[in-house]
Amino acid sequence: MQAVEISAFGAPEVLRLTERPVPVAGVGELLIRVRASGVNRPDVLQRSGAYPPPPGASDLPGLEVAGVIESGDAAAMLASGFKVGDRVCALVAGGGYAEYCVAPVGQCLPVPAGLDDVQAASLPETFFTVWSNVFDRARLQPGETLLIQGGTSGIGVTAIQLAKALGARVIATAGSDEKCTACLSLGADHAINYKTQDFSTVARELTDGQGVNVVLDMVAGSYVAREVECLAEDGRLVIIAVQGGVKAEFNAGLVLRRRLLITGSTLRPRPVSFKAAIAASLRDKVWPLLEQGRIKPVIHSVFDASAAAQAHALMETNQHVGKLVLSWS
Repeated sequence: MQAVEISAFGAPEVLRLTERPVPVAGVGELLIRVRASGVNRPDVLQRSGAYPPPPGASDLPGLEVAGVIESGDAAAMLASGFKVGDRVCALVAGGGYAEYCVAPVGQCLPVPAGLDDVQAASLPETFFTVWSNVFDRARLQPGETLLIQGGTSGIGVTAIQLAKALGARVIATAGSDEKCTACLSLGADHAINYKTQDFSTVARELTDGQGVNVVLDMVAGSYVAREVECLAEDGRLVIIAVQGGVKAEFNAGLVLRRRLLITGSTLRPRPVSFKAAIAASLRDKVWPLLEQGRIKPVIHSVFDASAAAQAHALMETNQHVGKLVLSWS
């Protein structure tokens, strides 16, 4: 099969189209003939040498795929209701940049009705991440206010739509007026240009001084202090990436007085059982919203798989709105 490998750690040009043996599905796994592969920030980090795959995972990048079930563990398919030929999308721990990919059956979901393969490939990584962190960990409730850092990222466009569909108020930050407009078009109630406004001050103003209930943070670093300042009583801060640095100083007194929760998580190394539970929640609560059109995939660009380096280069400019996807057509 054809696959895109990281020939050496470095710039996007180290991504190289190569040939690899077709993987073999083991116990509890499916072999997927991949038609599209999602591109995500962790892929860029892995390419640069900053995010190695967990033990036992493929060295190929790629955390989400969509395609057709080619074969698999018969018992697992019987238990899940899947069969050979079904269209699925899946979250994987690696190996997604390839024409064939193995995925645990518990991390596979049917392609929502009405979506094509490119749209389906854009779903797993961001939807698993947002659901796990915003709804499971931070327990966002209808009527509460969510502040999303980076509203036009793949995570951001998912979080905006999902939070709004489930009854929350959404404030998003973005790095330009054009991106703020994009956030509003996706359903955000307010958008803050973090380059021209202090998001903490504006968030407090927008909530009549009460503060936001949940913050979804992909920056960390110096942002943490301002996020703590704009959290309401019993507010929750969830850190899912550290693009702004791993060290932060903040007012611990506010954490005490407002009873704040600061938490975070990484999804890739978690066990299959943990991810399968997220998949079950998504299938029950979110997939119907996709099929009804209340939530829509946001695709910025589609690249031929041979142009994976171009996709990574675009991601590193931070100019995209939504997801980047590789096609194996």
